[in-house]
Amino acid sequence: MEYLLFKWMHVLFSTVLFGTGIGSAFYLLVATLSRDLRFIAAITRWVVRADWLFTGTTAVLQPATGLWLLHLAQIPLSTPWVSWSLVLYALAMACWLPVVWLQMRLRDLAAEALAGNQALPPAYWRHFVAWVVLGVPALLAFLAIFWLMVAKPSGLAALW
Repeated sequence: MEYLLFKWMHVLFSTVLFGTGIGSAFYLLVATLSRDLRFIAAITRWVVRADWLFTGTTAVLQPATGLWLLHLAQIPLSTPWVSWSLVLYALAMACWLPVVWLQMRLRDLAAEALAGNQALPPAYWRHFVAWVVLGVPALLAFLAIFWLMVAKPSGLAALW
């Protein structure tokens, strides 16, 4: 019963983590490409809140439940699909941490532009490009992790 409870939590946290990431990215991308300053200022504010509330908490709970599941199932960390998942998760989190800072800068720059009735400054666009560049490997890492969690391939040992 304990294993099933933690498996359910692990799947739930992965859904919230990935869903918030995809949703936030979609809305921030759409808002920015609209070039509607009021829309951008509102969306960046909500994206930062969502990231702290949902992504921040599940980014910690996700590996915690996964490690507990490994313990309960007596699966070693050296198992290739587990090792690859952990490396990819570390990569995704290494991308996410600067993304959080970038989103806060985007929020602040949009709010300043709106308050001053000015166009978005060049710094906004530089930060936005960096945000996209960091988002792509994070997305690919999470997609690979989902595949590893479902497929649990044994042929990865040669790659590790």
